[in-house]
Parts: sequence; C-alpha cells; structure tokens
Amino acid sequence: MQTTFTPEQLADPATARSNEILRSCVHCGFCTATCPTYQVLGDELDSPRGRIYLIKDMLENDRPADAKTVKHIDRCLSCLACMSTCPSGVHYMHLVDHAREHIEKTYKRPVMDRLLRWTLAQILPYPTRFRLALLGAKIGKPFAFLMPDARLRAMLAMAPKVVPPVSRNDDPQTFHVSEPKMRVALMTGCAQKALNTDINDATIRLLTRLGAEVVIAEGMGCCGALTHHMGKTDASHASAAANINAWTREMEGKGLDAIVINTSGCGTTVKDYGHMFRNDALADKAAAVSAITRDVSEVLLQLMDKDRAYTTPQVDGAPMQVAYHAACSLQHGQQIKGAPKDLLKRAGFTVLEPRDPHLCCGSAGTYNLMQPEISGELKRRKVATLEERKPDVISAGNIGCMIQIGSAASVPTVHTVELLDWATGGPIPPAIATFEPGTPKDTPVPRLR
Repeated sequence: MQTTFTPEQLADPATARSNEILRSCVHCGFCTATCPTYQVLGDELDSPRGRIYLIKDMLENDRPADAKTVKHIDRCLSCLACMSTCPSGVHYMHLVDHAREHIEKTYKRPVMDRLLRWTLAQILPYPTRFRLALLGAKIGKPFAFLMPDARLRAMLAMAPKVVPPVSRNDDPQTFHVSEPKMRVALMTGCAQKALNTDINDATIRLLTRLGAEVVIAEGMGCCGALTHHMGKTDASHASAAANINAWTREMEGKGLDAIVINTSGCGTTVKDYGHMFRNDALADKAAAVSAITRDVSEVLLQLMDKDRAYTTPQVDGAPMQVAYHAACSLQHGQQIKGAPKDLLKRAGFTVLEPRDPHLCCGSAGTYNLMQPEISGELKRRKVATLEERKPDVISAGNIGCMIQIGSAASVPTVHTVELLDWATGGPIPPAIATFEPGTPKDTPVPRLR
C-alpha cells in the first residue's frame, strides 16, 4: 500500500510504525475470510482491509477521527485472526492500537459512551472495585429488562450467580518446593481475581506439584490490556510499568526463569511490553520482561512428563471428552495453537475441536459489554459449534472466553489448567462439581438481523 506521510509526521514513532504496517499491506483481502465481524455483518468496512483504509485516511491526513471511522474501529474485536491469515505479515495489532489512541485523543464520544468507557476503566482493572460492582450487578440483575441500553443489560448479565470469595493465594508470597526445577512469577490478573479464583489456585497447585517455585510479586496488578484497547495509553502504560518494575525486582533478586500467565489476553499484552515501551526509559526492562513471559501451557510442556500415567477423569468408562476452545489471544496473538491440546491429550483426555476454531467467541475484553449484539451473535455461533461435538466439558485458556461461553453452554466451562490439575492429583474443578445440567442460562442478548 502506498502512503504519503510527511517527514514531520514520520518523526512520531507511532506514526512511523503505522506507516511500516500500512506499506506492508497488499490489499489481497485474505483477511476478510477469517474476520468474525465481516462474517457477521458483511460490510467491507468491518473487515481488516476496510479498517486499514479508514485508519490510513485518518492518520495520513492527520485529522480528528469521525463518527464513521470510530464506529467501524469500535466494532473490531482485536481477535487478530487477520494476522494469522495475512500472507504479507501485516501487524494489524499495532496499527489498530495506534488508531484507538488517536480516536481517544481526537474524538468526543456521546455522553453515554464516555460514561460507560470511563466506568469500565475505573472498575475492571481493580479486583476489589470489580467485586463490589459484581455484587451490585447481582442485585440489579432481575431488573435488567428496565435498562434502556443493551450495553447496560449486558453489564448486568455479566454478574455471576455467586461472587467467589477472595483467594489469599493471590497475595504477594512465594510457594516453595523442594529441589525446584524452575522459579516462576505468576501473574494473577485483575478481572480474573474477582470472577474466578479457581484458576489461579489450580495453576499454583499444578506448577508446584510439577516442581516449579511460584512467586506472586509485590506490586503486580492489571496488565493494562483493558485500558490499552480503549486507547487510554496513559492508564495502560501506568499499569504495565508497575508490573515491569515488580517483576524486574524479582529478576534482579533471586531470578526468574519465566513469567507465567494463565489469561491469554494478558499474555499477548505482556509479551508486547517491549514494543509498548520501546521509546521509554523502561525500554530495556520491558524488553527483558517480554522475553521471559510465557503462557502457562508453554511452561507446562516443559514440566509435564510425557511418560507419566495420569489419573484421567472418566465418563461412562471412557476418558472425559473435552471440547477445546482456542482463545484468539492465544492462537492468533501469541501463535500458540497445539500446546494446550497436546497437554490435555498427554493427561489422557479426549480432545474435540469445533468447526471454525479460528473464529472469536465474541468476548474480547470489554467487547461483549460495548458491542453486545455482535458479541451475542458470535457467542451463539461459537457455543453451537462446540456443543455439536457433544463434549463432557469445554475448556479454554482465557477468563473472558470462559465467562462468554459458560453463560450459554449446556456443559461446564473450565480453564485448561483446572483439568490438568485434576488429572495430576488436584481436586475436581468446582465448575464441574457444582454444575447442574439443564440450569437456565442468562437471557441472551438480541441476535443480529
């Protein structure tokens, strides 16, 4: 793609990076075949290629974002399926992140939009605030039908029936093991600490059982992804900087072999810290952090013995059948596709893969709250393809996907780590133990017509 940015524009590092990305695009349109929003809406401007044209026009002409551009950029899930498909290596993630930052700086959204986005940015990255908000939403849930805005109804629907108790395993501490094989820092996340405390508990049990010393670093918090994808750069960089400093202290102290992340959306962001801080005083530390960041499945491949006999859960005398949902941030953002399935197979589970595994479930951070109709249609399609395999359980590696799919699935939805913990001697995942077949699900958002 030809661009005409001026030397003055290219002096800005973000614009220079976007120029590189734009010039690598060859207009082939392969991305439209795997773009979820294009599949649902059929609008060229709701495909990566269409959005690239809108972004190019906005940035090249150095103009404030307009309502049309904002609408189509907001509809992007940032699922990054286009990056897996693109034959030219277009780094769409960095481009759309720059566009969102530009929109945040130059476009005045309607009052309700500004209020909702501010509220999400002030609540979701903070576990205590989020937990209180979930309790409030639980009270208001029966009155959701009175809400005039579908986004408000989606926020109320997000509240779980039971808000889990606080887990003290998330407090700063070290889980020691005798003769450790490695020393790792576990990122405990933000929203996950309020929505589902079983995931971190299972991860700590599994890693220590397999010989890893696990550190919960002092000062670590939200990875910054939630605000980063809203274009709120100052807020996202502040969260990221706190993590970089927290993990650097551990790296410079007793050392770390890896920073382990069990929420793939966070993992994609932390692995990109080196790019985010490339022109910052924290550049070297950020790059060092990104270099040792691993999804939990990557570390478990090193720790789980291929030849060990695992206690695989049985259903009617046969190994439990697991429908594996590939989170977009894992398969597209981090290009990790086989590891979780290989681990489940290694533990003796029968792994089932749905049709169109590359397509997003519609969660995508805050997307299911801000774009509930598109998200609802993607959820309907994803749950249908998973359940047609007739699994005993659905597994995923990202809390957002678990909440999204679990709100409509007729079988339990758990984290892959919970199943691996169970197969290696841990307890049955609570979501399976307490699941009631036929339990009425949350009222789905309206389907797109």
